[in-house]
Amino acid sequence: MHLMTVCLGNICRSPAAEAVLTARLEEAGLDDVTVSSAGTADYHVGERPHPQSSAEGESRGYAFTSRGAQFDAADFDTADLVLAMDSSNEEDLLALARTPEDAAKVARLGAFASDVEETGVRDVPDPWGQSREAFVAMYDQVEDAVAGLVAAIEQGRVEEALAAYRAAR
Repeated sequence: MHLMTVCLGNICRSPAAEAVLTARLEEAGLDDVTVSSAGTADYHVGERPHPQSSAEGESRGYAFTSRGAQFDAADFDTADLVLAMDSSNEEDLLALARTPEDAAKVARLGAFASDVEETGVRDVPDPWGQSREAFVAMYDQVEDAVAGLVAAIEQGRVEEALAAYRAAR
């Protein structure tokens, strides 16, 4: 299985989600799941993650190895699940989908949050240009949703969760 995390510029949220997912999947022994990240825009292609994002992530024990990339429709060919950070990113990804099968791979990471039944699917707000607290809050939200996604993978419930998400979309 290959997961792609996607935000706007691929320097704050999606690299953070990639790093958290990579660590949590490794901890869970899910070696057959890989992760990459991209942005819907080309603003930061080739750049390292935002310094505030990587600093907060590293303080939590995460490693960052990727550089900014832009999502391309061909990425649907290699990704099994494309995780948008917010509804705007989701709309951009759905616009790139070439087939219903491509569109079916798109979901927001927030669909796997622990409180999704009470609050609905929440966006992961973009912390770019904000204070350290915004990056802390972003990681807290990403870690919660990643825990739910990893649990769904371990329990074989990803398709069930996606079906519920699609029905609500």
